[in-house]
Amino acid sequence: MSDDKTDDKTDANESARPAEERNLEAAKDRTGTGSGVEQAAPDQSPENVPAPTGEVRSVGERRGMFGTSGTGDTSGYGGLVSATVFPAPSQKPYGGWFDEVSDALEARLEATDLMSAIESVVVHRGEITFHVRREDLPFVGQMLRDDEALRFELCSGVSGVHYPDDTGRELHAVYHLTSMTHNRRIRVEVTAPDSDPHIPSLVSIYPTLDWHERETFDMFGLIFDGHPALTRVLMPDDWPGHPQRKDYPLGGIPVEYKGGSIPPPDQRRSYN
Repeated sequence: MSDDKTDDKTDANESARPAEERNLEAAKDRTGTGSGVEQAAPDQSPENVPAPTGEVRSVGERRGMFGTSGTGDTSGYGGLVSATVFPAPSQKPYGGWFDEVSDALEARLEATDLMSAIESVVVHRGEITFHVRREDLPFVGQMLRDDEALRFELCSGVSGVHYPDDTGRELHAVYHLTSMTHNRRIRVEVTAPDSDPHIPSLVSIYPTLDWHERETFDMFGLIFDGHPALTRVLMPDDWPGHPQRKDYPLGGIPVEYKGGSIPPPDQRRSYN
């Protein structure tokens, strides 16, 4: 008789528990995992998994939160040191429509004896990047736009990146292309050395790049040869330097107005 009462109490307590809690316990029992999730996080979102060890190329290290030197770092992360690494080139098959785009591009390049225009192809975090020789950039851009198998009609912008320790390739220009015909997105990347920061302009092929190339010139010092009016778009025309380069000081830049100045970050406040 007492056992029946105990069972009744257990059933009553079980039914009183919130449904979410009961469902979670049932999922844990069913999957044999502590979380109740049938797939581990990397299996659910493989594009978010970092590149496996050994598949990256180191190009120096970054110190502090912003990677600057000489002007102090008031972020509180001054002792942080992390390696700057690039994913290594990928090998075919890349998977899905990546192979279709790559094959179509290679076929056009082979027909024009320009196979060396593509330096490498990187598939990382579910995205594909074509690294292109800078002197061949206009020809590759024209093919990406006009070839029926490619049809990347829109270039939504060009971004500059500065890697001071990537010797001979310190300045990177990254183009983001969209095919509205095929609903695909790719990235094209070219590099230039600090000593010769020239890249052919793509404004004649993708007019949307007009102000984007001006901004990249303004912020990073990349010179887009053939641009119709390559002038600064954010900073005054006589502004010294390019503010988003890693070797640009964080502070101490004279202000044009009323003779004021901004002290370097390490002189603005003190930490005890």
